[in-house]
Amino acid sequence: MRVLSAMSGGVDSSVATARLIAAGHEVTGVHLALSRSPLAQRVGSRGCCSLADVHDARRVADRLGIDFYVWDFSERFAEDVISDFLSEYAAGRTPNPCLRCNERIKFEALLAKGIALGYDAVATGHYARLLEGPDGRQLWRSRDPDKDQSYVLGVLNQHQLAHSLFPLGDSLKPEVRAEAAELGLAVADKPDSNDICFIPDGDTAGFLAENLGDAPGAIVDADGHRLGEHQGTFRFTIGQRKGLNLGIPAVDGRPRYVIGLDPAARQVMVGSAADLAVDELKGIRSTWTGAPRNGRWRGKVQVRAHGAACDAWISTEDDQIVMRLDEGYRGVAPGQYAVYYEGDRVVGSSVISAAARRSTRVA
Repeated sequence: MRVLSAMSGGVDSSVATARLIAAGHEVTGVHLALSRSPLAQRVGSRGCCSLADVHDARRVADRLGIDFYVWDFSERFAEDVISDFLSEYAAGRTPNPCLRCNERIKFEALLAKGIALGYDAVATGHYARLLEGPDGRQLWRSRDPDKDQSYVLGVLNQHQLAHSLFPLGDSLKPEVRAEAAELGLAVADKPDSNDICFIPDGDTAGFLAENLGDAPGAIVDADGHRLGEHQGTFRFTIGQRKGLNLGIPAVDGRPRYVIGLDPAARQVMVGSAADLAVDELKGIRSTWTGAPRNGRWRGKVQVRAHGAACDAWISTEDDQIVMRLDEGYRGVAPGQYAVYYEGDRVVGSSVISAAARRSTRVA
């Protein structure tokens, strides 16, 4: 099989590439250049697209004896990921750029280019398993629960899964690092990336302010009483506690949290921890790993990459997905992704458009 291996310059994609070669595939390494920002290209960036990462990926490819290319996807990335990120925050929502990148770049743009060039599949170092099922290839959680990345792959459809490979799905992270060391790969001890790749210094608020500008307004309580001021609703997300800088303490002395955002009115609403409790979510922009689900069915819903999945009734109603959670979540923000599971198998996903409290049962 001719395989295009996406090499980020980290240990995971490096070992994934080595395993593909050992399995007898004809492998070509490719690094995606996603940003032209000088900051993102600096040596020592904690993201996954720095200049140092390009060099690391090339050294690994040389060590493994495969062809290696750098493909410039920065224009597509700016349009589909960065612009979406900014517009979502400006609208008072909290996007997940990693899922958006998987959806529009790694498994749409890259896969399309790879197939056009005659490759059979795209491989990455994600921790997730692919198993053959009666209706096609199925996406499952990885063997390593601490590294499981099935959530960020929940946007993939059956066509994309049929042309994808995840060689690390049955491995534990320590095993991967040990294997890299045995292969003599210099990235064996390289730390994992932990930032949004186009904000490598981790200053999300500063990045948003630079691109969206200040939009001062009021911080209010649920009754509309003014408690403080802010420089832009985009600086906040539902469930946020720190950085409110309120001059008026709560009557009960307990912490306040962001419970609502209104960019049009330039208002940030705060309330108690109890006000964050929701057990009904609505989702739009549905994707399915297999055939779309109709009617009402039983599953699990996960709203954060490393969060717990909650048992729920899931149904399609008026062209949107409605998820009624058994116990519920706190601090769910519109713009986040909800990924559905049946046991450990990923069924699909949607973008949360609304979160509400229909009962008092919230974990």
